Amino acid sequence: MLSKALSRLGGSAARHPWRVVAAWLLAAALAVAAAIAFGGRTADSMTVPGLDSQRAAELIQRAGTGQEGMTAQVVVTPADGGATFFDHGVARTALARLQAEVRRLPHVLGTSDPAGALDLGADAAVRGGLVSADGRIAVVRVQYPDQSQLSTEDVDALVDLVDRLRGEMPLRIEMGGDLFYVFSDPGGGASELIGILAAAAILFFAFGSLVAAALPIAMAVFGLTVGVATMTVLAGMTEIPTFAPVLGSMVGLGVGIDYALFVLARHREYLARGVEPHEAAGRAVATAGRPVVFAGGTVVVSILGMAVANVPFMTVGGLAVSIVVLIMVVASVTLLPAFLGAAGPRLARVGWFGRASWVGRLGRLGRRRVTAAGAVPASGWQRWIGHVNRHPVPYAVGAAGLLLAATLPVLGLRVGLPDDGTLPDSRTERRAYDLVAEGFGPGTNGPLIIAVDLAGDTGVVLDRLVGAVAADPGIASVAPALVDQATGIATLVVFPTTGPQERATADTVARLRADVLPSVVGQGPARAHVGGAAASLSDVGRRTSQRLPIFVAAVLALSFVLLMLVFRSVLVPLKAVLLNLLSIGAAYGIMVAVFQWGWGGALIGLEAAVPIVSFLPMFLFAILFGLSMDYEVFLLSRVREEYLRTGDNGTAIVRGVSGTARVITSAALIMVAVFLSFAVAEDPSTKMFGFGLATAIFIDATVVRMVLVPATMTLLGRANWWLPGWLDRVLPQGPAGIDAAGDTDVESTGGAGPARVPAPNR
Repeated sequence: MLSKALSRLGGSAARHPWRVVAAWLLAAALAVAAAIAFGGRTADSMTVPGLDSQRAAELIQRAGTGQEGMTAQVVVTPADGGATFFDHGVARTALARLQAEVRRLPHVLGTSDPAGALDLGADAAVRGGLVSADGRIAVVRVQYPDQSQLSTEDVDALVDLVDRLRGEMPLRIEMGGDLFYVFSDPGGGASELIGILAAAAILFFAFGSLVAAALPIAMAVFGLTVGVATMTVLAGMTEIPTFAPVLGSMVGLGVGIDYALFVLARHREYLARGVEPHEAAGRAVATAGRPVVFAGGTVVVSILGMAVANVPFMTVGGLAVSIVVLIMVVASVTLLPAFLGAAGPRLARVGWFGRASWVGRLGRLGRRRVTAAGAVPASGWQRWIGHVNRHPVPYAVGAAGLLLAATLPVLGLRVGLPDDGTLPDSRTERRAYDLVAEGFGPGTNGPLIIAVDLAGDTGVVLDRLVGAVAADPGIASVAPALVDQATGIATLVVFPTTGPQERATADTVARLRADVLPSVVGQGPARAHVGGAAASLSDVGRRTSQRLPIFVAAVLALSFVLLMLVFRSVLVPLKAVLLNLLSIGAAYGIMVAVFQWGWGGALIGLEAAVPIVSFLPMFLFAILFGLSMDYEVFLLSRVREEYLRTGDNGTAIVRGVSGTARVITSAALIMVAVFLSFAVAEDPSTKMFGFGLATAIFIDATVVRMVLVPATMTLLGRANWWLPGWLDRVLPQGPAGIDAAGDTDVESTGGAGPARVPAPNR
């Protein structure tokens, strides 16, 4: 049985703690050494089979015009606010020198030549799109090879050069482009530190012990070190997206500390009953460790299920994050009990979880006791859950109505990708973006590239195509076409009238594909495809939106089956699935209100309203559904134990929910603190991940677990544990279910075994 295997594993680790700690130290050292020796760098690739933008990218690659590589742009304006490049000779000379210096950088294939265009006349420079119509802004476009040949050193070289030239030239110089998006540091390190410090503070106030607070942190740091190092090694074998390390750190810290808290809290309960430390650690891993294994497995399976979207970078990113979660689960049932065994009886000193704490003594003096999560102690929780159970209908209807109202903004959800215009003003990418938009129009920051396979057609087709595209109301201008004679492939750089993250740009892409291009190429041999970053992001968003319902249905079905196996019930897993879905929907709705509508965005440093990251809804659903199962399994396991022991549904709900409320509330507070530490990062995508995860966990641990769960379980009564007889005979017996948990028996009855209460209506 799983519980017995976990008991033996935890007990063995507790009896031989230093062997286990040494093994983890060795694993961490080997992982870090492998990362240094064989690791790679993260890189973003929007390669997605079957999309129109991917077909365009393949044609561009075949044409070899240079547009298949990475680009950067250096945006320049005279420091003198009254000067222009048309009439300021010193500024033009400095611009020419800047171009020459940039061309000499490693891996630079070439640059545009606004200085040379100015020598031909102001009109030539403006027509070429290199200098703004007022002469104030010039753009030096820098062409690099494919990203596989580049690294962060190329970004650093460009930044160092510009930093030096700023002090030598009468120019204001800013930088941006693909090179910065792909290779810039996402900046998660400070957020990780803030999250760890916040978790440490909460754990100390929760347990009232430095030793007890340090153990979950130490376990999470060990696991995160091994996990991130393993992710780095994986990056040496395949392309790992840049968001994966940040998301892996965010989720790894949250679940690692949470899992450790569940086990540690149960361990201290056993110590308080006088159980010997090694035995207490084994029992804690057997009972609390079982929900940890189940919940962690659910997270991993949910994340890996994103492969259904058939978006490679999402699949690989999910694999990287799931590795971190899996390592945290292993650490929770091996490394943590080793720490518990090494700490010995010192962990028996009760803090805020115990009745002998100084908080309890203050309470006896008439002051209300509270936990670190702002929650009332066990007796208070019992009163609250009892109150909800006496009024289940208004609480169930009210809480469900509140969450449904919060879900409504999802109807206006718009996917995309925040561009450089959403970064803080302190970032050079944002300043470059604003200068380009000011001088050339917002669409210049997100050009489209139309790739045309002429297939032997005459140049008349290309001329007609250029004219039709230029006539579209969503297109501001079309650069001269480049034709590769060897392959017969032409490429057109097209500048929309709107910015890359605006809905109108996606509409323009759709219109070009559906109406404009077919009207020219018709049924002939020529084929045209729309590519570029804006088109790729639009395509990825549409692909994930189309596959999201299938993914959600698969995760819900799998979770229902697993919960039915665990709790031997039909209605309990059905209720759990629906309530989890409701809490995630509410989190989505709040995200739309904050990020798309801008409600309260300034509180987390959001500079402007942004669309929801195209792949975020699927990623968040996978992670949040698994995380919500942590609390669901932890809580329902206790309720089920009480029901098997007493046979009374109402008593089981009050005792089970109130008995886990303190741990769940503190665990949720820790996870919310960790996730919110990422919500204050500069990058809007990181903000979105952190804020979305924090919001969903807060809703799940408060409205759902402490109101909806007890209210709905009270309304269902003994039907909670209903399982048709034929289904009971079909389902496998033994380790999957709580009924088979041998250690649960010991805990509940002191070894006599629980009273077996048959489920109703079998």
